[in-house]
Formats: sequence, C-alpha cells, structure tokens
Amino acid sequence: MVASNIPLDDFVAGFTSRSLPLAGRIVRLGPDTLTPILTRHAYPDHLAEILGEALLLSVLVGAGMKFEGRVLAQAEGDGPVSMLVGEYRKDGGVRAYSRHEPDRWAWLDKVNKGDRPHMPQLFGPAGRFGLIIIHDRPSTPPYQGIVPLEKATLSACARDYFARSEQIDTGLHLAVRKTEHGHWIGGGMMMQRVAGDDFRGDTHQGWLEAQALFNTLRTEELVDEALPAADLLYKLFHEGGVAMQAAQPLKDTCTCSRDRLIGTLQGMADESLRELVEADGTLGLDCQFCSRHFKIPIAEVTQSPS
Repeated sequence: MVASNIPLDDFVAGFTSRSLPLAGRIVRLGPDTLTPILTRHAYPDHLAEILGEALLLSVLVGAGMKFEGRVLAQAEGDGPVSMLVGEYRKDGGVRAYSRHEPDRWAWLDKVNKGDRPHMPQLFGPAGRFGLIIIHDRPSTPPYQGIVPLEKATLSACARDYFARSEQIDTGLHLAVRKTEHGHWIGGGMMMQRVAGDDFRGDTHQGWLEAQALFNTLRTEELVDEALPAADLLYKLFHEGGVAMQAAQPLKDTCTCSRDRLIGTLQGMADESLRELVEADGTLGLDCQFCSRHFKIPIAEVTQSPS
C-alpha cells in the first residue's frame, strides 16, 4: 500500500513494513530545491554532490521530528573545505551552503586526477561531522552529536554517527548527480531498526533480512528520473509489504531577513560596525545561503551617534 499523489521530486515521505522491523524515510530533491541551491554558488561538481548529500541527510533526519524546529547536517575542518551544512526545517524549507578555498580545491582535484575526494582529504585530520537539532522554542537547548570525519563518504560518516552517538541500527543511502542539462537530482533513503517488544519479540533476524534487501539498492536507482519513489520502495520491500505515508513537499527557502540581520548587528560593538561601513553610510551584507544582498543604514544598528 502506497500513499496516493506522491510527487516525483522535491518531497520526503515515511515508510514502514508490515513484516519487517523497520521505519524509514525516502527523499527526492530536484528542480525546486537542489538545482537552485547548488547552482547559486557555482560549486565544483564534486563539492556540489557532497553538499547535496548533506542536504538529503538533514531532510531524512529532520522529517522524523515530532516538534517544530530544524536539523543541520554539518561538517567542518581545516582542509580545502572548511565547512558545509545542509538544513531542513519542519515547514519543509531547505537550504545549504559550503565554504571552500578554490586554490586548495584545484590542487586536490589535480592530485586526485579528477576523482571525487574522500572526506578526510576535504576537511583535514581534524575534520568533524555532526547533526544539530534546534527546537523552535528558545527555552529548549539544541542537541548536538559529533563524530570525527574518518570515513571516505558522507554516507559512511553518517552511519558512523548513528552507531556511535545514537546507537541505533541504521541503513542509509545518499546519491546526487548532475544531468547532461546541468540540473541536479538527489535521492536518499534511510531506515532504522524498530526495537523488539512483547508483541514483536526479538527483531534481530528481521533486521538482518531488512538489511539484505536494503543493500540491493543501487545508487543510480535513487536518482533515476524514470523510477518513482513508490516503485522503488515496492521493488525493495514488496515481499514483506511496504506502506508509504503521505509526502511532505520541500522548497528552497531561506530564513534570512532584514529584521533578523539588524538584531545580529545590534549585538556588535559600534567600533567594529563603523569599520565596515560603506561610503554611502550603509553596511552591505550578503546571505551566505541564498546570496540575497542587504543594505542596512549604520544609524539603524549603532548605539551612539556616528
């Protein structure tokens, strides 16, 4: 049984099995999310792929939240890439951004002969990966779990995170590709083991069966435009019966705003702000995520006359 009206792209949906001890989610990103986000900053293709994977991961984790908030899948270090972050918000808004040094990236690309770099190469020996969960209620402190970036791929680092920090048996596949027309497509699937209880009994053997089926998933299937998500789930889990829940639409939206920016600037020292002021008496600032440009008159944010 599969929920009706499942779109082809830009959504996330949960799924369960009638006979296997699993609960999962599947996500597809495309023309309304991944393409504008990755083309906005003209990232190198391999970096765009990894940033897209971080966004997929944030959606897969965040869509399971039972409260209003957001999830950040973030990696940082001192390598050619110093930071990347994918963010999902409970209202379906997504955004992502990465910061890298073009010269060091070009050198790494030359060393690797154009092959995709592994995570320690990108972020250096001190690289770290974390999931940050932020509640909309200010009184609730953020939750943050961090692991070293020791594995080759973001998927492997995330699985390492779930094993170490959450201690939850987790299956995870992420895929991002660029089409011949320059568009971006992303797909991801995550499943986690449902614990045993008096009704289910021990779920160990059932989980092994679920893993075996999940491991038949091929990367290209996640980004196959001709293979709807519902058909992919049925292909994997039809023997045990799979139920796909209603999809949540996703959209490329940013949380930046003029009022929020003014509030941040008002927390800075007047002297520091005046060092940044332009000739017309304004502070020119760009949102790192969406590239929106703001011009804020310095008189609106300083505490004393200029």
